[in-house]
Amino acid sequence: MFRQTAFGIALSTLVLASGLTTAPIAGHSSTNKPTDNKPLSISLNQGAASTTAFNTTALEKSVFDKINRYRVSQGLAKLSLNASITRQARIHSQNMASGKVPFSHQGFKERVTVLPIIYKSAGENVAFNQGYSDPASQAMIGWLNSPGHLKNIQGKYNLTGIGVATNSQGEVYLTQIFLRTN
Repeated sequence: MFRQTAFGIALSTLVLASGLTTAPIAGHSSTNKPTDNKPLSISLNQGAASTTAFNTTALEKSVFDKINRYRVSQGLAKLSLNASITRQARIHSQNMASGKVPFSHQGFKERVTVLPIIYKSAGENVAFNQGYSDPASQAMIGWLNSPGHLKNIQGKYNLTGIGVATNSQGEVYLTQIFLRTN
């Protein structure tokens, strides 16, 4: 999608990989097959900008705040942010941004298995966007309009971690991991 700006033409893109969820399980990892994780392209025409420098920590906090505001508006409990989960989400976003792994849920089982947390179920949302002045809001719009992602956002989870990474092309990669420990 192209949008004319005062600085020329900016490309604005939002791509989501279908929300990945495991069924409730006892213990530390899952043997369940993930849901479909084929990337889904969504074109949005609002907020396009040519800026490429973002404070990734601020974007992570923004996603966390937006997720919890949405959950509260739906009568759901807020999620607690966990540093170990955030670390794994950041690594995945950094690996996608650098091209080390494709934009996908590749390695999800390994990401949650290495966590020092006993969990009953886990899920993951990922998004990629470029050309937006508020990448966190664009990811939220896409996630809320996608059944798989929305299922994770509304899920019976209590812990989360969010990782954001950017690259020199101005691409922003977002990963949110959800865990239910009780």
